[in-house]
Amino acid sequence: MPYSLRHAGVSLWIKSGVDPAEVAARAGHSIAVLYRFYAKILKGGQQHSNDLISRALDEGEES
Repeated sequence: MPYSLRHAGVSLWIKSGVDPAEVAARAGHSIAVLYRFYAKILKGGQQHSNDLISRALDEGEES
């Protein structure tokens, strides 16, 4: 059970948009381990990433 809760916590952090390097540090993993075990979750955020990039580009044009 503790492993399931840990996995759920790490998954929640990733889905919430926490930087993968920060998630890895908090979970006690290396980045390589994080990507190996949570690759499916990390890949699922492509549209969210695109939206963040677009927003940042739009803000840069307004400056």
